[in-house]
Amino acid sequence: MKIRKITIVGMGALGVMYGDFLSEKLGNEWVEFVADKNRISRYNEEGIRCNGKNCDFTLVDEEETDKPADLLVFAVKANGLQSALHTVRNKVSEDTIILSLLNGISSEEIIGQVYGMDKIIHCVVQGMDVIKDKNKVTYSQFGQFCIGIPEESNDKRRRLQAVVDLFNKVDMPYTLEQDIIRRLWSKFMLNVGINQVVMIYQGNYGTVQKPGEARELMKSAMKEVILLANKENVNVTNEDFDDYIELIDNMNPNGMPSMRQDGLAHRKSEVELFAGTVIALADKHGIDLPVNKMIYDIVKKMESKY
Repeated sequence: MKIRKITIVGMGALGVMYGDFLSEKLGNEWVEFVADKNRISRYNEEGIRCNGKNCDFTLVDEEETDKPADLLVFAVKANGLQSALHTVRNKVSEDTIILSLLNGISSEEIIGQVYGMDKIIHCVVQGMDVIKDKNKVTYSQFGQFCIGIPEESNDKRRRLQAVVDLFNKVDMPYTLEQDIIRRLWSKFMLNVGINQVVMIYQGNYGTVQKPGEARELMKSAMKEVILLANKENVNVTNEDFDDYIELIDNMNPNGMPSMRQDGLAHRKSEVELFAGTVIALADKHGIDLPVNKMIYDIVKKMESKY
């Protein structure tokens, strides 16, 4: 199993950053974005830049048939996932491998319900400081993929090896995870803390890198996820917590997470994906997680003013 055609859905910060990287490494004939006619028209009119360079991406209409992807990458936000599932309908074959770059702990299952869990290689992307402002994407830290399979099978191993071979070919930074579900939850813990708190304080990574109220709120929100993960039989530990605090402290202090970017643009944020998920699972287990409840209420109040 080899990956020769990569299709990306979503031209946000991550989609553009990885699309630009892969196109540079492999050529535009290897990499394409799939979109509807309106998005294609807007791209052709406005263009897009990545770190100051014009991007010349290959865009294909969602109506195109008989040209499935070897690797299909979901690079949309959670509120765009349902639309993206429709957009990629003609890009999935029995042999297609699917990666989801979405935050949270549920996108793989949602995609798998439509196109089959057998096609999905679980992944987390972390450590990047990418920002999109209108049609301009910038980053100074590229981050890395964490990839793995939660259940062993010959087919899953073949698909995982195909992704590993591709990443080795293009020098993509990655880690092969022995417990990818633990990594998914650990990244969820990070997002629940840093995304939401930086949005509330209307700051940047530097806001939570220094001692103070914002940093302590972030830590408290993250620790609630550890408790919840253990209720879900996922072994997120204090060591994972310390590792992600260190990751936060090494981020570009002038960068900002996606929720803060949503706030600046007066878009609805991913609070339902973060605090909303924490609250729902806490109710399921009959436990009280007051920090994320408070954060949820604050963000909803902020968004009501948009």
